[in-house]
Amino acid sequence: MHPSALAKRVYVFIFLIIIAFYLYGLGELPLLGPDEPRYAQVAREMFLSGDYITPRLGGYTWFEKPSLLYWMIAASFKVFGVSEWSARLGPALCGLLTIVAIVFVGRAIDRGLSSLVVTATCLGLIVFSRAASFDVVVTMTTTWALACFLLRELTKRPVYLIGFYAFVGFSLLAKGLVGVVIPFGVIGVYYLLRRAWPERSVWLSLIWGVPLALAISAVWYGPVIAKHGWTFIDEFFVQHHFARYVSNKYHHPQPLYFYPAIILMLALPWTPFLVEALVKARRWAWRGGDSLSIVRVFSLSWLVFPIVFFSFSGSKLPGYILPALPAAALLIADVLRPKKPAVLIAIASATVVLVLIALTFFATPYAQRESVRDLIALGDARGYANAPVLALRSDDRSAEFYAHDRVVYNAHGEVVTFDEISLSEARARGGKFLVLVPHEYVENYRTWGSIEVIGDNSRTAILGWTLQ
Repeated sequence: MHPSALAKRVYVFIFLIIIAFYLYGLGELPLLGPDEPRYAQVAREMFLSGDYITPRLGGYTWFEKPSLLYWMIAASFKVFGVSEWSARLGPALCGLLTIVAIVFVGRAIDRGLSSLVVTATCLGLIVFSRAASFDVVVTMTTTWALACFLLRELTKRPVYLIGFYAFVGFSLLAKGLVGVVIPFGVIGVYYLLRRAWPERSVWLSLIWGVPLALAISAVWYGPVIAKHGWTFIDEFFVQHHFARYVSNKYHHPQPLYFYPAIILMLALPWTPFLVEALVKARRWAWRGGDSLSIVRVFSLSWLVFPIVFFSFSGSKLPGYILPALPAAALLIADVLRPKKPAVLIAIASATVVLVLIALTFFATPYAQRESVRDLIALGDARGYANAPVLALRSDDRSAEFYAHDRVVYNAHGEVVTFDEISLSEARARGGKFLVLVPHEYVENYRTWGSIEVIGDNSRTAILGWTLQ
């Protein structure tokens, strides 16, 4: 068999294993934390209403994030039905598409196999690809945008610039303005490190490329702004972009060194090789015209810019710098290329096996603590199947997916807790409720004759409340 044909078969075989790995067990665990059930519920309300322009949660407008993830989940719901598996399918496919983009770049510098294996087995990509979240979606779109630009630098083929601007447009739909900031910020740092100006064709591409990106993003931004005007602009851009970046309004403060530590965790089990790559950077040909030098400097820019940019944000969450992880994978693949393939396969195989063991034997108890699914089911089985649900906290929406149309809201679209509902409103709603409370407060309610302690998951308790 010809070596190239054998290599293609190896790629196909490994990628089929990766596909199976990324799709394995997507529906086995409940939707976790505050975000997964919230995003899945917004998508479900889009799907049920047929309105794919206005995100709604509990029937109220929800302008926290743009539409791409919601569209993916809603499409999956339409084809496969409403379930945890359907909610996570789109993000899993985004993880796989991220891997494909990095493989295209890796093959251009004879790092195809190592880039495939490393990217697919980075813990950060594995974890976020198994969650209904926006971070892996914007990682996929920015990875394709930057991969297209990098391939244009290597080949000088202008068609790649079309891909770059198109995926910038999709990045705007994936997570808002950060979808523009990351690609253009990375490219700016790349030219700065190489001490070079972009070619004339790159400058001229802005004339048609920016309108192309805006036209793609306008399929949602146009109608949602036309429909909701300043209400959308204020909530989406002012509050969830600028206020989130410059302040601690959303209560996610972290120290300045938070993201350098996080990227090392996201890159596991390959972290030592990432450190090795960064140490070796001082010997690079920073202005070299060969493909390897270009990819190295571009990858470093791609790694550094998101970390620096988000380090100055007032709100910090680990997923914010997930778009930097593909760059780390390229740098890791570079230093692994001279090493024996057995080392590469051994580390990757051990990672896959350990993740599968964790998912199969250890994830369920953790998931039960992080989700209210089983609590809602327990309450329903106790005779509260049609009862309204009072939320855990005023900002908590985790019950909405599993208690669809039963969560109580006030006139401002905020969920209502047990402490906030009046007796007159409680009677008007039937006088029988499921109540979510923090686990540590459950003993306070055991002596109430009108309250039944139904169960808890060591983090949250569920009560049955019947007015006398």
